[in-house]
Amino acid sequence: MTKKYIIFQCTNCGRYLYTDKQHKTRQCPCGKQVKIKKAKKIGETKKPKEARQAIRKLQKEKSDTQGFFKYK
Repeated sequence: MTKKYIIFQCTNCGRYLYTDKQHKTRQCPCGKQVKIKKAKKIGETKKPKEARQAIRKLQKEKSDTQGFFKYK
């Protein structure tokens, strides 16, 4: 069975995150426990490296700031 990874946004701060598709929640660095069902889903990948690359690209499109930041 191949794993799939979901890319989504935190329901609290809007930060892009990813998790294994079988997980129901994920802790965001902002402190929020995000329920995957309620989060805005961006896409899916087959490898965690692809998910990380997609998140970096999405964050760069939103801002010139590198790393984590709160969307307004």
